[in-house]
Amino acid sequence: MRNKFAVVWIWLFLLPLAFDFKAAETASKAIQILLTIPAIGAACALLMIAPRFAQRSRLRTIITSLFLVTILGSVATQVLQGNDSGNYMRVILPFALMLLGYFVACRPWDSQRLEQIERAMFWSMVASLVFSFAYGMATGGGLENVRFRIVSVTFLCLQGLLLHEFVVAKRMTKLTVLLFLATVVIELLSVTRSLLVGTMLLFAFATWLAAPSARHLFKAGLRAVMIAALLGAMVAASAAFFPAVAEHWSQRMSFAKATESGRDPTTITRLAEMKDQYDQTMSDTLSVIVGKGYGHDYRYSPDYLPDLAGQFTPKDFYAIKEWAAGHNFWVYQFFAGGVLFGIALPIAVLWALYRGSMAYRAWRRRSPDAVYLPVLGRALLVVAALPATSVGGNPLGNRFSGIVFGVALGLLVAAFARIAQNMRMRAEHASAHQASMRRRYGGTRPDVHPNYDPFYGPMPDMLPSHAAAIAHDHHGQDRHDPPSGAGSLAPSA
Repeated sequence: MRNKFAVVWIWLFLLPLAFDFKAAETASKAIQILLTIPAIGAACALLMIAPRFAQRSRLRTIITSLFLVTILGSVATQVLQGNDSGNYMRVILPFALMLLGYFVACRPWDSQRLEQIERAMFWSMVASLVFSFAYGMATGGGLENVRFRIVSVTFLCLQGLLLHEFVVAKRMTKLTVLLFLATVVIELLSVTRSLLVGTMLLFAFATWLAAPSARHLFKAGLRAVMIAALLGAMVAASAAFFPAVAEHWSQRMSFAKATESGRDPTTITRLAEMKDQYDQTMSDTLSVIVGKGYGHDYRYSPDYLPDLAGQFTPKDFYAIKEWAAGHNFWVYQFFAGGVLFGIALPIAVLWALYRGSMAYRAWRRRSPDAVYLPVLGRALLVVAALPATSVGGNPLGNRFSGIVFGVALGLLVAAFARIAQNMRMRAEHASAHQASMRRRYGGTRPDVHPNYDPFYGPMPDMLPSHAAAIAHDHHGQDRHDPPSGAGSLAPSA
């Protein structure tokens, strides 16, 4: 807490790009530059004042290495493939911002700084939600056009945080409930099936995360059913009050039957895009190894032209050429970086999610009042929004989403490392204490519980030590029941 301007840097890092928007190709990029520069400068300032870990962490080493392989490897691919430098810079920028966010958050910040970072991230996503909806409604026109512009790039990230509050932490306030209802309304207005799928995936993940045992899984399942029933009632009410929206959903679900091929055009164009990216990558050995590079041109595969009959003329079909990050995150990473540089980031995300979620469930069962456990839970739900978002598009196609996913991944890895270190030190102290008791009394004292730990609490994990001791109050809670969650991202409402 030595730097009194740290909270200013935190907000400057996270908030400006919440108001980012996609301008026309011919429009001036001055506003985007003015939004990006403060974020990069604030990130550099935070990195200079951030504390450092005193202990090593295998997970932190793996994730950081994979991240650096992706970013540094993209430079090597750019040199080898010679893509347009402007396109490369625009596509790689969200990935670079994600790396910056990861480095900023993956530090042993004290509890107050962590609260400030999480609060700034939460309110920045709320600002992005409101701004995207207002900007889309103001510039979109009819519902058919508006639905593409009213959804925030961190829509599912915000829903993940709110689902953590409802399902995992079992905590509801007026503000969080109203925000979640607002996201549901926007979801319905967007007439986007992939968003609904993403919400359901996050809902299922939150339910599984909240249940460290079969007994808790049953309780969490009942709670999830109740919340799902309330959401279903709201959807039914919305359909009754807004018949135009219900009609659009009905048309969207049955649109494929009205086409000449009988297949959904959106799905076909995504498959055609992925097929072309895959074919280009597999065309020569160099591309298989290092990829085609970020910002490389791609088209639709001609194999899918018959399936798009009536939607595109052959002339329009072959005229399509894109360079932005592809809609499918997983295939595009292979297209951009090949085997050597492309699959590193997907592995990092999936490995962090797997290790973090399995550890969270185990620690929630064994030591539910462990320090930093709520931070880990919230970070897991935000990072899980990345694969959930990839169902309908590339989650790293925008600058603000890159920062948010980077910060969430950094919080996840840092919280995991600190909890794991605390658990190891507690086990060592408990073992040493019991050995001392045996030497002193010739055996285990009958009045000492085998799991007694006189050293319970956070262990020092910073170099230098910037954090004060964190007071931990159990509030009379049973140690064998999962906690309701320590700390809330939103103020009481």
